[in-house]
Amino acid sequence: MISRLDHVAVAVNDYDQAIRFFTRVLGAAPGASLTEDKLKFRWEILSVGDLSRLEILNPAGPGSFLEGFLKDRPGGVHHLTFETPDIQQAKTVLEEHGIPYFGFNDENPAWKELFIHPRDAFGVLIQIAEFDPSEFLDASVRLPRDCRWTVQKRQNGGALSLSHPGGGKFELDLDSDAVRKLIKDLESLL
Repeated sequence: MISRLDHVAVAVNDYDQAIRFFTRVLGAAPGASLTEDKLKFRWEILSVGDLSRLEILNPAGPGSFLEGFLKDRPGGVHHLTFETPDIQQAKTVLEEHGIPYFGFNDENPAWKELFIHPRDAFGVLIQIAEFDPSEFLDASVRLPRDCRWTVQKRQNGGALSLSHPGGGKFELDLDSDAVRKLIKDLESLL
């Protein structure tokens, strides 16, 4: 049902300060962002290190659903988002186990979701979503769509970049001995 934990969402009152902190201080790479007019909030995905991700949430006007959450604090963890390959299957599994959910939406082919209330998930708001994770990453942290790996020669060996299930890439630096061993291991598969 669940492919992986995709991101932790952090709601903040000061969007610009939060983006500066996570990008300039912690080195996160900015990704997709959008303002949702209907629910009056904006979000931005940030990628860190091995493609761990944060989503920064911020009210975008009076009446935002985030106002109550941020009422007495500058920010905090809002929810966890788990990726699923099939939102209908996830919904069925929850129903079979008697776990209530809300906000089910499968109308948008790019993002299908549902939520489990904190009272039913040990105090944590959980979002389960079906989507293509690469769509939410900056091009600098992902490989081209039809590419599963790339190699790059370096002074004392090379670098192997592999497609990551989270939509990005994972890079391995290999010295000359490791490159030779990798070639040998791959040839043994033939």
